Amino acid sequence: MKRAKKEKMVPIPHIVAIPYPAQGHVLPLMELSLWLVKEGCKITFVNSEFNHKRVIKALSVNDDVQKKISLVSIPDGLGPEEDRTDLKKLAEAIAEVMPGKLEEVINMINNESDDENGVSCVIVDENMGWALGVAEKLNIRRVAFWPAAAATLASSFNVSKLIDDGIIDSDGAILKKQGIKLSPNMPIMNPSDFAWACFPDPTMRKMVIELVKDNNERVKSADWIICNSAKELEPGAFAMFPQVSPIGPLLASNRLGFSAGHFWPEDSSCLKWLDQQPNNSVIYVAFGSFTILDSAQFQELALGLELSKRRFLWVVRENLLTDEAADNAYPKGFKDRIGNRGHIVKWAPQQEVLAHPSIACFLSHCGWNSTVESVSNGVPFLCWPYFADQLFNQSYICDVWKVGLGFKKNEFGIIGKEEIKNKMDQLFGDEVFKERALDLRAKVKSSVKGGGSSNKMFGKFIDWIKTG
Repeated sequence: MKRAKKEKMVPIPHIVAIPYPAQGHVLPLMELSLWLVKEGCKITFVNSEFNHKRVIKALSVNDDVQKKISLVSIPDGLGPEEDRTDLKKLAEAIAEVMPGKLEEVINMINNESDDENGVSCVIVDENMGWALGVAEKLNIRRVAFWPAAAATLASSFNVSKLIDDGIIDSDGAILKKQGIKLSPNMPIMNPSDFAWACFPDPTMRKMVIELVKDNNERVKSADWIICNSAKELEPGAFAMFPQVSPIGPLLASNRLGFSAGHFWPEDSSCLKWLDQQPNNSVIYVAFGSFTILDSAQFQELALGLELSKRRFLWVVRENLLTDEAADNAYPKGFKDRIGNRGHIVKWAPQQEVLAHPSIACFLSHCGWNSTVESVSNGVPFLCWPYFADQLFNQSYICDVWKVGLGFKKNEFGIIGKEEIKNKMDQLFGDEVFKERALDLRAKVKSSVKGGGSSNKMFGKFIDWIKTG
């Protein structure tokens, strides 16, 4: 009697994921990683040591992300007390230290595994192009992940043309201020909104431009370029660069799970407070992980919220202010006067907040994660961009999708309390904003459901991952 042939085990894809070391980059790559785990992949997620500690510290007792993903760390080249908001210093340290350390991690995994269970693919934040070089050196398949709008990636891909056309000089300084279209089907972009233009320091701007050029070359070696956006949100950008594949929005709610990778513990008490508020009554105020306000602007915002007489949930991060401690920065008697009409937390479970029926609008810094989370829940915006791609995201929100309003600064460069109140009144007083937001939500939801454009693209990507 012949013995049945033993079936060869199909190796589980082992993916190493490397985010850029900032909150807005770690979260979407962590979300993608959790999606890949759900599809049967093994993930090693490589944070900087500094951010790894923050992520571990912020995990709740019920969080099982460490059972699903191997969270590891490598040094970013800076000491524990050094200033990581100095992006020039951070970029130089990363370039010097991280490539060698990442190579050590990959070699260690491969040495501890048999041939079939070593690292089969790396997924790299496009801003960390050097990591694609490490993977190419080790002959590992490569994916570049863009966590922001495809239009901002398009602007980076067009740097050389922008220089040739005299829009910017070779150091990134703006030569022509009028709005431009990268392609006929794309929205007008103001050169002042390009990510590198937000840096007033010429040395810093030049360094960013050089990084963009380097990443543009590195990304050519990638097998895939995937983007946390949807064709329905940015048809012009994806038509211009068909090699960029939309697989988003990557939200925990679509995965029927919880988000992970936060740098601060989420305060879920605000959800109970929201449960007590009427539907479509609360303004959610949150500025992401990077925005900094001076005390004068902070006070005007507080007074604007008070003047509006509307309910609000306000996220006041521990390092939101430039100078004073947050507790001393509120206008005198502010907390007593607002009483239970407002609720203030240090960090919120944002996806759950934006999905809550009591939320009426989102006063946001317009980071891309916040933008797609709000769009996915049909919540209109009040736009308060701080820097980088947030300025262009505002133009999508206000000028293209028409689901929000921006603020105007006064002669002192401050957004005043009356301006804040007036824009709130305008948004609440015009139901068209909510109607448009709900229409956009329906389009985005359809893209991630079975048969939708992002869903089909994600399916093709998974098939490629598994055919290793």
